[in-house]
This record gives sequence, structure tokens and C-alpha cells, in this order.
Amino acid sequence: MRIVFAGTPEPAVVALEKLIASHHDIAAVITRPDARRGRGRTLHPSPVKALAQEHGIEVLTPTTLKPGTEDGDALRARLAEIAPEAIPVVAYGNLITEDLLGLPTHGWVNLHFSLLPAWRGAAPVQAAIAAGDERTGATTFRIDQGLDTGDILATIEEAILPTDTADDLLTRLAYAGGDLLVQTMNGLEDGSITPQPQEGEATYAHKIATDDARIDWTRPADVIDRHIRAHTPGPGAWTLMGESRLKVGPVSSVAAAELEALPEAAAVRALQPGEVHVAKNAVMVGTGSSPVRLGKIQPPGKKMMNAADWGRGLASQGSCGTDSTDTDEVKFS
Repeated sequence: MRIVFAGTPEPAVVALEKLIASHHDIAAVITRPDARRGRGRTLHPSPVKALAQEHGIEVLTPTTLKPGTEDGDALRARLAEIAPEAIPVVAYGNLITEDLLGLPTHGWVNLHFSLLPAWRGAAPVQAAIAAGDERTGATTFRIDQGLDTGDILATIEEAILPTDTADDLLTRLAYAGGDLLVQTMNGLEDGSITPQPQEGEATYAHKIATDDARIDWTRPADVIDRHIRAHTPGPGAWTLMGESRLKVGPVSSVAAAELEALPEAAAVRALQPGEVHVAKNAVMVGTGSSPVRLGKIQPPGKKMMNAADWGRGLASQGSCGTDSTDTDEVKFS
């Protein structure tokens, strides 16, 4: 089947690789224009563009798809020449206008990383982890004018592990979803797929802003754990210590037996939300329920580091309570 692929970031690369390896004809790729990044603010191609160029695939980079614009009209003219039978989409990042939706025979087919109608929107993987879902998946569906509301073509399920960060889960879904997208193209080609309307209650996963990743230490420990993992690695869960913003890596609960074995067990049990206690080889933080152990932390201007090493630095400066030193209180907020 003759295909034009639309996608931009790294998770879309896996799907494009699998489509290139299939029997389908990838006639062109639509992706976002080169973006400036890094200290030098130099232009860099999207990951999808870089892969397409490696394989000699034509790349289209319109700034907009709106009709009546130079880029939008040029894209329409080129798509009319290519006459794709389907346009699979993975995290493209540009609004597809209504007149374009009917251009391919089988429409624009989106790969979305949830079991629709659950977690429609921009951040379904993060939302599923933060909500404590035990299972998620990937869905291919035919794009319409709604927000992820189109008819479903195929789905797969994936378990969410208790230690999954957003990066862990998205990586697995990208590979499984890439296979699903190829299978969907195969099914559309041979007529074995029948689109089905979405059923059930819809939930929504809005685009994540940096402020959304701030940790609320008054929440229960399990909620904080999920919140941190959902925002790892990007934008990164964070907290304030005074005026300093620190990024916080995944945390772990402190088992009751382990807590009782600590010489400072009473002090750790008494921690209020956000209060920090440095033990010999660990850093504990109070929450709205039980204390948690920090795994990694990133102070301003430094790289992510082991929390125990960071805690020893605090203790040596006399800035956090330990079992052996009387020091000032440190609290996250």
C-alpha cells in the first residue's frame, strides 16, 4: 500500500522503522520543521526527518497545514501527486484540517498510546501512570475532527509495572505500537479491518506543563510515587528547598520492618509532609501518609545524583537532621 507517514519525535521513529521494513511503500514523510536547540541554538531535524533522510525518503516540512497558506497549499498539491492510500500518524504535532482527512483512501490513521476512549489527549502515558492504572495499551484509529474520537481500527494491551516511569512505558508502547500500526496497514489493505466506534467513558490527558510536575508532599506516598514516575524523565518532577528548585527521581516506600530497624525510627515516623531526614545511607521525606526514600535528586546546576550522596553533603554542612548531628531543619515545599 502507498503510504505517507506523519510524525516528529523519537517515539514515532520506531513506527516509521517498522513501516520501512514492511512491504508497504513509504512515498514521503511529513514532519515538523527543523527546530533550534542546544546552547548554540542551531537547527536540528526532527528524529523522523533524520531517519527518512537515511533511507532516501522524501521529507515534507510544512509549518502549517491550513488551506490558503503557502505551506498548506504546497502540501495539498504534493499529496495529490503522490495519491497515498493511507497516512499513518504518530505524534506529528500539527493540526490536520478537515479537507485533508478525506484525501487518502483509508484516511489518516493515528497511533495513540492508550486504550481509547481512555486518556484522549497529549499525555496518555503519563496520565495512566499518575492515575494508578494497572493496564494501558495502544490504539490505532481513523482521525476525525474530534480530539482522539475517531473509529477504532485495532488495539493492544500492555501492563503498567509498579516501577514504570513514563519513559519505560512509552518505550515499550512505541515498539508494540509500531507493530500494531503495520498490522493496521495490512488490515486496511486486505479489507480485514472493520472500524468500530469508541465505547465507554472518555478520560482526558492534557498537555503537561512544568508547573504540573511539582510534587505535593501532603499527598499519600503512593500518589507521590506515581506522580514522580509519570513525570520522569520529562519535564521532571520537582520540589523547592527554600528558593532552590530540585528535580526528584523515583522514590520508594520504607517498609515497616526496615523503619523499625533504624536507630532514628521515631524521628522518621514523625516526619511531616516535605520534612527531610538524612539517615546513614538514605534520605527520607515525609508525606501525607508514610515516609518515602529518595532515589536520585538533581540540585540546581548539577547532574542527577544519588540522594544518599546529596544527603551526606547536607549533613556535612549542618543543614539536615541526622541520627548523630544537631542541625537545622530542611523541608521541601
